[in-house]
Amino acid sequence: MPLSVLPSLRLVRLLPLLAPLLLLLLAGRAVGQVRVTGRISEEGSRRPIPGASITIRRTQLAVVADGGGDFGISAQRTDTLIFRAVGFKPRLLPLGGTGLSQLVVQIKLRPDTIQLGEVRVTEGRPDQELIDRALRNIKRPSTAPTSAVKRPPAPKPLFPVDSAAPKAPTPTLASPVSLIYEKFSRAGREREKMREIEAEEAAKQAAKQAAQERRRYNRNFKDNRGYE
Repeated sequence: MPLSVLPSLRLVRLLPLLAPLLLLLLAGRAVGQVRVTGRISEEGSRRPIPGASITIRRTQLAVVADGGGDFGISAQRTDTLIFRAVGFKPRLLPLGGTGLSQLVVQIKLRPDTIQLGEVRVTEGRPDQELIDRALRNIKRPSTAPTSAVKRPPAPKPLFPVDSAAPKAPTPTLASPVSLIYEKFSRAGREREKMREIEAEEAAKQAAKQAAQERRRYNRNFKDNRGYE
């Protein structure tokens, strides 16, 4: 066997032993850490955004940018970074398994159209809406006595009542139309009949009073007291 073939045979024999080592090196390189640095600025004006937060989505580990918008954070090569700031839309930066050990980026955040309103901090007490809902749900005791009888409300008249309505005209010779209506109409006959009944009642009442006066006179005359 030639001498030049011996080294190649030794390399072929060592391949099964070297393969796991190569795989471990590649895996360690894939899951290694990368240092991400850069600056966060506003889109359009390029003004730095101090106080912006940089969060690793996998571990929720976060850092804050300095007054000039500069930041630095270490993460895995397969992680995703989330950039947030008040008044701006968040932005994602997937590292995508980069093979670099250090990465410098320029992050530009877009202003959000939603403006913050009044912020009221309350400590140790519930929200005002919860308090109002609880007050509405409280059952208040009834002021009416328990033995009181509930009466139905008075019925409303079907038609408007006119207390100043004019009375029926009195039939006279000066108004022949009313005289004819009073003589031949049904309402006129009914009124005439009512007048006759009232006259009879008045006559009976007068006769009764006269009888009472006569009896009293006779009683006084019999007692020899004369007429009082």
